[in-house]
Amino acid sequence: MIVGIPKEIKNNEFRVAMTPAGVAELVKNGHRVVVETTAGTGSGFADADYQHAGAEILENAEAVFSTAKMIVKVKEPQAVERARLTKEHTLFTYLHLAPDPEQTADLVNSQATCIAYETVTDALGRLPLLAPMSEVAGRMSIQAGAYALEKSRAGRGMLLGGVPGVSPAKVVIIGGGVVGRNAAQMAVGMRADVTILDRSIDVLRAIDAEFDGRVKTIFSTSLALEEQVLAADLVIGSVLIPGAAAPKLVSAEMVKKMKSGAAVVDVAIDQGGCFATAKATTHAEPTYIVDDVVHYCVANMPGAVARTSTYALSNATLPYIIKLANLGAEAALKQDNYLLEGLNVRHGKVTCESVATELGYDFVPALETL
Repeated sequence: MIVGIPKEIKNNEFRVAMTPAGVAELVKNGHRVVVETTAGTGSGFADADYQHAGAEILENAEAVFSTAKMIVKVKEPQAVERARLTKEHTLFTYLHLAPDPEQTADLVNSQATCIAYETVTDALGRLPLLAPMSEVAGRMSIQAGAYALEKSRAGRGMLLGGVPGVSPAKVVIIGGGVVGRNAAQMAVGMRADVTILDRSIDVLRAIDAEFDGRVKTIFSTSLALEEQVLAADLVIGSVLIPGAAAPKLVSAEMVKKMKSGAAVVDVAIDQGGCFATAKATTHAEPTYIVDDVVHYCVANMPGAVARTSTYALSNATLPYIIKLANLGAEAALKQDNYLLEGLNVRHGKVTCESVATELGYDFVPALETL
């Protein structure tokens, strides 16, 4: 298999899909790896590092796409990248198709085999390739929120942990999954007043035990959610429905009633966001104001800590990349039902039911396309 690693071109995206160590593993398995020049620079890897690992350095993305049969990326392909995909390509990356009709249409038209990290599952029903970036984004959400609360950023002018004699900020986290728990770890470490809402009693029990009572847990109802959001200084949105658009849990009216200078961080923005007032931003311009509430909605948060994120992602994806390369996409997908869950588009068919439902495509079960 010829595996290609293009340079990420999304705004302020510094991650790279594979580390030199990962490339060395592929080469050891008998595969050819081509890497676009400077693809790893943002994560601290030079072209020479990849060459030492056995990769070939190509001068541009067009050369990578035309040479490789499997394209491994971090973020969803941008329009110019989608135009390079053909039926012969297997694309393995984050896609987040449900809120992105333009990307979905282009991938359908390309006829490529498109496997999304975020819908690959495991034997326990978890999302192993989404988890590492969810951990990073959850931890980053608190430092981003603390930054947004500073008065110079139009925030309330509050220190998350307060100081002796001054109350800490109230942090409300919507969703107790991987993002929510990691956000709570950071917020508790910064001595904030932390509350998590979730609809699973088992999740709330686990959080209560993990944090030994240092985090308040509340069963999420419409009334409870509104009460907590209106009392909050910082709200973290971390609700996920795998493959589907995020539910709009915080309405525009609710945002209008929030404290002046409060901040929201919508970690679900890749899937459309769970705040009605959310719109995707970039690291270049991460925040905007709606009704005196600071919104931080960067769609590729982990890209800001590229070296940490690249290692974390590559650790998780490498076994799947090797399997796809060793067996070929069709055989690998037939052999591994959990990897098959990651197949979103193949040969012009939408194979992820939640994406098909959200965007109005006919759903074709993944196995029927193999």
